[in-house]
Amino acid sequence: MVTQLQSPEKAKIIYPDDNGEPMSDNTEQFRLIVWIKENLELLFASRADVFVAGNLLWYPVEGNNKISQAPDAMVVFGRPKGYRGSYQQWNEENIVPQVAFEIWSPGNRLTPMLQKLRFYEQYGVEEYYLYDPANVDLTIWERREERLEPIEQVNGWVSPRMGVRFQLSETELQIFRPDGTPFVSFVELAQLREQAELRAEQERQRAEQERQRAEQAETMLEQERSRSQALEARLRDMGIDPNQL
Repeated sequence: MVTQLQSPEKAKIIYPDDNGEPMSDNTEQFRLIVWIKENLELLFASRADVFVAGNLLWYPVEGNNKISQAPDAMVVFGRPKGYRGSYQQWNEENIVPQVAFEIWSPGNRLTPMLQKLRFYEQYGVEEYYLYDPANVDLTIWERREERLEPIEQVNGWVSPRMGVRFQLSETELQIFRPDGTPFVSFVELAQLREQAELRAEQERQRAEQERQRAEQAETMLEQERSRSQALEARLRDMGIDPNQL
């Protein structure tokens, strides 16, 4: 087996974990980034070979730390979960993040966003999602051969890679898991868990009440048998056959 050694020049290059840019410009952008990233984490929690990250610098070219992007969220199929300071593609079996998300904010400008599109197109992203919450506008690009082409009908679009469905209402973006359940916030998830725990406790209490009623009924039946047996014994002592009554 031949082992390829990294050249001294490449070994000296530092790939920063931080590009100096904020993760978000406002609370809504932050909420959406976390909402998408964490729901994707939950969706693929049982898949050891799916890595999901948010705002993680991706370096596609070894030896060049000037070429990078930090998608608001990205999904990489074929790579294990775990800690990374940055996604250095040459250390990841050269697997490209197949899915990238960006959330438009008032601080974004058209030219940098176009540069991101070209970056994702050049370095192999298969699906690119750009959502503008201020205008409730979703743009989706899908790779067709060497280019990322925009999808004409985004409402109801199902991701070929993730299996999730995208839906736009008048006020918000909705994303649905393959089983049809919607992406939820962690507050909603906590509320659903509390409701489930409450229902389980109510069911436990109902089952306990049923058990107690059954025990009471059994006790009453046993008492009635004892009284009947005592009466029969007394009648026999008096020379009376209870079966003849």
